[in-house]
Amino acid sequence: MSGLFLVNILLAAAWGAVTGSFSVVNLAFGYVLGLGALYLIREQVNTGGYFRRASRVIGLILLFLYELVISAWRVARIVVRPKLELNPGFIAFPLTVESDFEIALLANLITLTPGTLSVDVSEDRKVLYIHCIDVPDPEGTIADIRNGFERKIMEAFR
Repeated sequence: MSGLFLVNILLAAAWGAVTGSFSVVNLAFGYVLGLGALYLIREQVNTGGYFRRASRVIGLILLFLYELVISAWRVARIVVRPKLELNPGFIAFPLTVESDFEIALLANLITLTPGTLSVDVSEDRKVLYIHCIDVPDPEGTIADIRNGFERKIMEAFR
């Protein structure tokens, strides 16, 4: 699967060489063209798994962007209120993801989302400690993370 990603990167670089422009936009366009080329020959080179994983990674990115906008809106509403009515706190999130990459990705996605901060991972890598600016329902927050970021990470990278 990673071999096909490398082929796709090489196709994007070849596109940049042919067009004479290595700008980010042109290389991204070359990457999309490479995806199209690999899609056309998917049955000959068995690229079905590559496209399934790519669509799942795109789903994770879209979920992150959605959560980013929603949480930024919530934090903005908190900031402009004349009276702060917050329930800040720490939650202990039991991890289902296991690999270092998955744990790091989950922790970073949580930290990049406004209003939350990944603080630490337990020694046995079973619990992620998260600080939330407003957490009126800790169990609901845990369920949101489990059904959102964690589920999408496991779909994309397992």
